[in-house]
Amino acid sequence: MKLVSFEQGGTPGFGIATDGGIIDLTGKIDGIADMAQLIAADALDQARALADTAPTLSFDQVTLTAPVRAPEKIWCIGVNYGNRNAEYKDGSDLPKYPSLFVRSASSFVGHDVPLERPEVSEQLDYEGEITIVIGKGGRHIPRESALDHIFGLTICNEGTIRDWLRHGKFNVTQGKNFDRTGSIGPWIVTTDELDPGSEMTLETRVNGEVRQSDTTANMMFPFDYLLSYLSTFATLKPGDMIVTGTPTGAGVRMDPPVWLAPGDVVEVEVSGIGTLRNGVADEVKG
Repeated sequence: MKLVSFEQGGTPGFGIATDGGIIDLTGKIDGIADMAQLIAADALDQARALADTAPTLSFDQVTLTAPVRAPEKIWCIGVNYGNRNAEYKDGSDLPKYPSLFVRSASSFVGHDVPLERPEVSEQLDYEGEITIVIGKGGRHIPRESALDHIFGLTICNEGTIRDWLRHGKFNVTQGKNFDRTGSIGPWIVTTDELDPGSEMTLETRVNGEVRQSDTTANMMFPFDYLLSYLSTFATLKPGDMIVTGTPTGAGVRMDPPVWLAPGDVVEVEVSGIGTLRNGVADEVKG
C-alpha cells in the first residue's frame, strides 16, 4: 500500500493513496490517530481491510506532509554511493563505517510544498535519497534479520545549505537543519508492495534536467547493514527514518556550483516508490 499523511484546513489526517484519490483513515481505526500510531501498533492489516473502499478525498483537497510527521529520530547517511567518495578528490580510501548526522522534523516539508531558500544564504542544494521507515523497533538487530524491521520506503530531498555546513569544525548539523529546506514523501510504500532488498534506481531532476542517477546496487552500506549498525548504539523505534545517502551530481559539485533558486522545481524519482516533487521559494519571515 501507499500511505500518506496530510492536512486539510489545518487538521491533520492520514490515509491510503490510490490512483483515484485518498482513502481517509482518520478516525476509522480504533486507537489510531495518525501514521506514527499505525506503525507503532502494527495495525497495517486493519488499514489494508479498508483499502477497497472508495476514496473520499482528492489530492488537490489536501496538503501532503512528511508521511511520519514527528518521528523520534531521523538518521541521515553521508557518502554512501561508491563514486561519491571520489567526488571529494581528497585521495581517501573508501570509508569503513557510515558517515552519520541527524535532522529535525521541522527541516522537512511534504510533496508539492515549496522548499524555502533561507534569507541568510543562496546556497540551497538538493540531494535525492531513498528513506527507510522503521516498523519493528529494536536494539542490536542482526544484519540477517534487519530488513524485517522495515515498515516501508519513501523518498527524501535532503536539501542542504552548503556554506553553513562549514560553520563548525567537525559537524554539518547547521547546514542540514534549516526549517523547510528538505522534503519527504509523497507517501510510504509498504514492504508487502516493495521488497526493500530489491535493486532500486534513483533519479533527481531540476527543471527537467537529470542531475543525479544511480542504483542501490552501488551503495557501500546497504539497508540491512545500516539498520544493524545504527541499532548497535541506538534503539530504533517505530516510525524512525533512515535517509540512506545521495548519488553524485549535487549542485555543489558542478563547475561552477549551481544553487536552487525560487521558481525551480526539483523531482526525485525512485523505482517502485514514485516521484517526490517540490518547487523552491524564498523564506518569508514571520
